[in-house]
Amino acid sequence: MPAPERIPSRSLSGSGALALLGEGRLTVLGRVRGASNAVLYCSVALDGEEATCVYKPVAGEQPLWDFPDGTLAQREVAAYEISEATGWGLVPPTVLREGPYGQGMCQLWIEPAPQEDDAPGLLALVEDEEPGPGWKAVVRAEVGEGRTALLVHADDDRLRRLAVFDAVINNGDRKGGHLLPAPDGRLYGIDHGVSFHTEDKLRTLLWGWAGEPLTAEATEVLDRLAGRLEPGKPLVTRLAELVTPAETEALRARVAALRASGLHRVPSGEWPSIPWPPL
Repeated sequence: MPAPERIPSRSLSGSGALALLGEGRLTVLGRVRGASNAVLYCSVALDGEEATCVYKPVAGEQPLWDFPDGTLAQREVAAYEISEATGWGLVPPTVLREGPYGQGMCQLWIEPAPQEDDAPGLLALVEDEEPGPGWKAVVRAEVGEGRTALLVHADDDRLRRLAVFDAVINNGDRKGGHLLPAPDGRLYGIDHGVSFHTEDKLRTLLWGWAGEPLTAEATEVLDRLAGRLEPGKPLVTRLAELVTPAETEALRARVAALRASGLHRVPSGEWPSIPWPPL
């Protein structure tokens, strides 16, 4: 989809991006195909600034029996709030606002960095029994004609942060297509509508560090996040607008469990651990 010709004159991050997304004029340019819910590609303009964004109206959400409270759009915004609280900036700027089709989530569009033909990606299927240097094994998968291959992901600090983040928000759908490497080297995660459930629903392709010790950086982030999740803190007040009190309490419990164990999550065995389709 072509981007608008006008280019923002300032960096679209922080309060500037949130103001543009929340207050700007939304114009629908097209629809992102292949999504189970309505996902609209838009331009947003305010005071001479313009950018592209994703708008997911609540009216276009398919009801989910296991997420009866709130909306997927609210959960996407809650994921952004937690991402910002970690300091990692893993989720593009995201707001809840009114749009052409009613209230919905509006998120800054991230154009993925072009993939060089000979450059290693973040995910791969390999014929070997063990992952090579720089890779972590996820699962052995059938690839047709009675053959199997090993699904691996890169041993990348950016992915490792997302693995911790997903464990915190209880992300039920971390597919490969939800990973967006940006041209500036940052890695973003998108599509967090099925997160924050009170029951363990973690489904992800980022199991490569399962059972391994958390990094010192992750431990510090979790300690800081635990403080921001104490009752009465601004983050808790904000979450009360987006998810239920029980879901906020479950969020606290997940952070506490990660801090207590000092280890990356392992699959529970009570819920499919890999999303489908995985990519």
